[in-house]
Amino acid sequence: MKKILMALMCVYLVTACASKKEDTSMLSAETLYTKGYRRLNKANYEKAAEYFEKVEVEHPYSKWAVKAKLMGAYAYYKNAKYDDAIMALERFIKYHPGNKDIAYAYYLRGICYYDQINDAKKDQSASKKAYAALNETVYLFPETEYAKDAKAKMNLALDHEAAQEMNVGRFYLRNKNYLSALNRFDQVVQKYQTTVHIEEALYRQVEVYQLIGLENEAKRAAKILNLNYPESSWNKKAQKLLK
Repeated sequence: MKKILMALMCVYLVTACASKKEDTSMLSAETLYTKGYRRLNKANYEKAAEYFEKVEVEHPYSKWAVKAKLMGAYAYYKNAKYDDAIMALERFIKYHPGNKDIAYAYYLRGICYYDQINDAKKDQSASKKAYAALNETVYLFPETEYAKDAKAKMNLALDHEAAQEMNVGRFYLRNKNYLSALNRFDQVVQKYQTTVHIEEALYRQVEVYQLIGLENEAKRAAKILNLNYPESSWNKKAQKLLK
């Protein structure tokens, strides 16, 4: 019986401690910021974000509030709370356009979208948003360290978009919906020429044009493929189709 009572008492104490909220009303902005920073270094991202938020709310006019806004966004990002991170970054960009860390804020916003890019078989709206946000970083801050990485990730975002177009195009092709398939492959050829999918897209054009009896169009697509990618395996396949 004593053991049961002891166990119940422990549960009560733990619950009481957990429900008791920390009173931070008397803490300075610097102290709150430091607490958040320490939690961030310990990978306690949720608690870190809470402290950074408190700096903003309880000390909105302090110099620490501006820093906390950006650090809070970073804590949200590390905790994979991308929507919260993006909202915080949007506020930072809107209200502190001249801040020394503004380039990083733009870059991190792009990364928040970039890290949400799904498998190519799924919707690629994150890819488009990532590309747009990263492109803004490159345009506004071309000489910064963030621009180089942003450019690389822009190419990868485009590659994901092109991959989705190719997946849909192949699906239509397998189901003999040739015009819809051709439209998808045309999109890749026109909009995603710098991606790794361009060679297959040109080959698929040749394939579909042959299937619908447009020999001249098939030859035109094959010629483009041969001129630009003579050593490609897709080019070799296209040349065989035309024989």
